[in-house]
Amino acid sequence: MRAVLDLVMIILQLGIWVLIIQAILSWLIAFNVLNTSNQLVASIWRALHQITEPNLRPIRNFLPQTGGIDLAPLVLILGIFFLQRVIDYYIYPAFI
Repeated sequence: MRAVLDLVMIILQLGIWVLIIQAILSWLIAFNVLNTSNQLVASIWRALHQITEPNLRPIRNFLPQTGGIDLAPLVLILGIFFLQRVIDYYIYPAFI
């Protein structure tokens, strides 16, 4: 069971990194450092968007509009951190 929890923790950590990479890529595209007419950039952007959007859409619907700032990735990252702490402090000790 501990191996399953370790796998869950790794997947959660990968999810955090994907959200961070997607946020940085969106800033680079917004400030025209990267151009989506480049096929590599466009394909990476589409892949990251397809991975993160199903998790971010309900959060965006719940949060109020804040202009040009998207707080949904931050809320999701904080939720993942909370879930990781719950697993670390309450679920892991039950399997030692």
